[in-house]
Amino acid sequence: MADERAERIADFIEPLRVPPGTKVHLAEDFDPGYKTAGARKNKEGVELLRNGIELLSEYQQRLAAQDTYGVLMCLQALDAAGKDGTIRHVMSGVNPQGVRVTSFKVPSAEELDHDYLWRYNRHLPGRGEIGIFNRSHYEEVLVVRVHPENLHRQKLPEAARRGDVWERRYREINDWERYLTDNGFRVVKMFLNMSKEEQRIRFLKRIDVPERNWKFSPADARERARWDDYQRVFSEMLSATSTRWAPWYVIPADHKWFARVCAAAVLAHTLIGIDPRYPQVSDETRHELAVVKRELEHEAPKGAAADPYAASVSSGGSGKKG
Repeated sequence: MADERAERIADFIEPLRVPPGTKVHLAEDFDPGYKTAGARKNKEGVELLRNGIELLSEYQQRLAAQDTYGVLMCLQALDAAGKDGTIRHVMSGVNPQGVRVTSFKVPSAEELDHDYLWRYNRHLPGRGEIGIFNRSHYEEVLVVRVHPENLHRQKLPEAARRGDVWERRYREINDWERYLTDNGFRVVKMFLNMSKEEQRIRFLKRIDVPERNWKFSPADARERARWDDYQRVFSEMLSATSTRWAPWYVIPADHKWFARVCAAAVLAHTLIGIDPRYPQVSDETRHELAVVKRELEHEAPKGAAADPYAASVSSGGSGKKG
């Protein structure tokens, strides 16, 4: 069953994957409104997301218990593509103690006094954890590239500004992610691909609904004016940094519910690939557990089952209570 489930998920997300070494043209290669054949928002969509969340919960518990691997999930998108909602829905069923979300804003003065990867390195997950970067180190080849004045603020020496800075950063980022994966930290990268018309509609909703006004800024509209520039740098980034060890997945984001299903499937695929296992205890520990079990059974009140869990399982129950 587990192998079948893994195979179904792999087939489902394959159209979203950016094959390493390919040249991406977002407008031609990935449809923001894509949905799998027959996929619907109603019960089927809810069921798909629920199954994905249950799978994530199961594998996250194993990941934490094994305490050997960590997962870094990077989310990139333009404004209103649904990063926050994706995180909120996809991670709704996991233990919050095992997940850390970091949202990166404008660099602080302290951060600008270090190399450009320093602030991201400080927030990496530990072993057994899932770390989520809401915007990530890829801002350094996206926003910084569209707005070169940000590059000047990074206090780079003159020699570091010579040549093709962006090609160099692609290489440095690929090397950094390779280093992380070599040390047991899987990197999974998702770009929420939204159409310009869908962004216009979502911006208007943020303006029309008073409770959503706080989510909109005039700066968002100014960035929208650079749409074509962003499409170009996103395409080049995907082409240069989708690697065998850290591939990119382009998530169709015009339908929020389907984007969440896709994101859950990509993350589940990553965890299934790790295949974390619960630690096995020694024979000595098993003997100690047996002794404690007998002591606890002898403490059962009169008329109560000595071991309610074992009794439930033997009678065909799930044994989940408690």
